[in-house]
Amino acid sequence: MEDKLKEYLSENNLNIFEPHSGHEDRFLRKLERETVQKKHFSWKWLPVAASILLVLGFYLGSNHQKNQYDMTDISPKMAETQHFFISTINQELKEIEQYRNINTEHIIEDALDQIEELEDKYNNFKKDLKHIGNEHEVIQGMIANYQQRLKVLEHLLFQLELLKKPTKYNNEFDEVI
Repeated sequence: MEDKLKEYLSENNLNIFEPHSGHEDRFLRKLERETVQKKHFSWKWLPVAASILLVLGFYLGSNHQKNQYDMTDISPKMAETQHFFISTINQELKEIEQYRNINTEHIIEDALDQIEELEDKYNNFKKDLKHIGNEHEVIQGMIANYQQRLKVLEHLLFQLELLKKPTKYNNEFDEVI
């Protein structure tokens, strides 16, 4: 092993000489220049900035909620109606997810696109409700929108059930048995 080390050292010309005079001084000057050039980063202002952002976020969030006007703001009965529709729609969506597979993906996505369009229309009703007020037509439009969403989901469930069990549908009488 010792022979291999001596052989390696003799074959490779390693610089074993002393550095030039003043090398240490030049090295220390460069080192000092780099430390002076680096900017000192202070973490003292970070909690203040975080506090300002937090307060600003709460303000903007509460302001945004004040600008939202929905059926729940009209009356407790309207809030109950909206809760009924939302819970029924969510229940239907959970049931639809059980049918999701490669064969049904296209049908489900088409129906969900229709639901998204209806949600966009509902958001327009919310804007109208804020600007116009408790107009009977706007409220009726909102309720009709929820009803349309349920019809789309019920029709989708019917189609999915037909795909799952086509023998359940009696072509002779055109009714579900």
